[in-house]
Amino acid sequence: MNRPLTKQQQVVYDFIRERIIARGYGPTVREIGEHMNIKSPNGVMCHLKAIERKGMIVRTANKSRAIELTEPISRLFGASLTVSGNVHDSVYFPVPAEQGKTVDLSIMARDGRCLLKVLDDSLQEVHICSGDYLIMQLRETPASGQLVMVQISETENALRYWFPEHGRTRLQPVNRLQPALLVDQAEVLGVVVGVVRSVDNLLF
Repeated sequence: MNRPLTKQQQVVYDFIRERIIARGYGPTVREIGEHMNIKSPNGVMCHLKAIERKGMIVRTANKSRAIELTEPISRLFGASLTVSGNVHDSVYFPVPAEQGKTVDLSIMARDGRCLLKVLDDSLQEVHICSGDYLIMQLRETPASGQLVMVQISETENALRYWFPEHGRTRLQPVNRLQPALLVDQAEVLGVVVGVVRSVDNLLF
């Protein structure tokens, strides 16, 4: 059985967990230091090493955002729903209860996935609207043409289409008017695997 965390270690762990759930990847040492008001990176590292020894997190060397939880991320959906009707040309056609199929929404929620909320219409070209939620598979190896969350710089992460080309990678913005970025290497934080639309703040 793992030893309990100290009060400060618990605060660090809760912050790591909150960041991973909220945006899909862990905080940097600098972000943890700012949150905890710890000025020395070594002070933050002492907490991280202690939490790792207690089996609560794992860290990967040589990656700027390499902190991951050992516990499974909570499921996005925990139930199935019955299809009660169909919509065609904006017209609703009810389905008799005995004919309604059951859809298991938990298939969308696997370990290592998180939700990202879209706050504007910058992804409208690919029919993703403000208020939608992106389902992101963390630390996934992308295939060519997939939409990924990629680390552009130490302080910037962005959604880009992933296109390997002759030993380099072209990061293509969703907005076709924006220029593509050709890089030798880039850290993929996750791959977008689905979209959940929100209507009146209700997920469906």
